[in-house]
Amino acid sequence: MTYYDHGTPAERWERARMFFDAKDYAAAARVLDGLVAEVPEQTGPRLLLARSYYHSAQLRRAEAELRNVVERDPVEQYARLMLGRTLERQGRQEEADAQLRIASALAGDFAEL
Repeated sequence: MTYYDHGTPAERWERARMFFDAKDYAAAARVLDGLVAEVPEQTGPRLLLARSYYHSAQLRRAEAELRNVVERDPVEQYARLMLGRTLERQGRQEEADAQLRIASALAGDFAEL
């Protein structure tokens, strides 16, 4: 067991948030990776893991986590937005645009449609 795996799920969640808030995204991802494996049905840890991957330029991993969230909950607006931004950073604008349009619609912003 490492420092990143130590403690209850609630303690690891708090530790991950502290790393994320301190902009240590790689450390946050290390904590969250184990937490998501333990509680895969929870959206919050998975979204924070995706954000940690995004901010540490692990874009393929971020994309995989976000696609998992969208598969489980197709109307998760923030996951759609993040997926669109992640695809943009990978130079996949056409795919990104589709996700960003869905995110806008889910947010009730129909002006851009």
